[in-house]
Amino acid sequence: MEMTEVALETGERLVTDVTEEAAQFVLGKGDGLLHLFAPHATAGLGLMETGSGSETDLAAAIERLVPRAGDYRHRHGSSGHGGDHVLPLFVSPSLLLSVAGGELTLGRWQRVVLVDPNRDNPLRRLQLSFLPG
Repeated sequence: MEMTEVALETGERLVTDVTEEAAQFVLGKGDGLLHLFAPHATAGLGLMETGSGSETDLAAAIERLVPRAGDYRHRHGSSGHGGDHVLPLFVSPSLLLSVAGGELTLGRWQRVVLVDPNRDNPLRRLQLSFLPG
């Protein structure tokens, strides 16, 4: 198994596209599986279409599901931070993708994204592991 870690700066973005980082890591590696892991208590990974308004739709859905104004027992950090800690139960911190011929086997509009509502920590890490097969 081959592993690497990528540093990400999410800034104020809820959604950070990490497709290129994933694609570069598996480039030329043949067939296998790519495992992505966000080692953070407030972030998750997913597949979605980007650039078509889906990011705004996702933000609205998260606000309905885990409102920032919610009454959370976890209260340190910025307003709504307690909800940030609930998000990974709905958006998993790990993702497994197939790789064929050294390329991700994504659908036409699928992009790999890090979803992170936590504005207190704009610097994130993404761990990538490739298992040939």
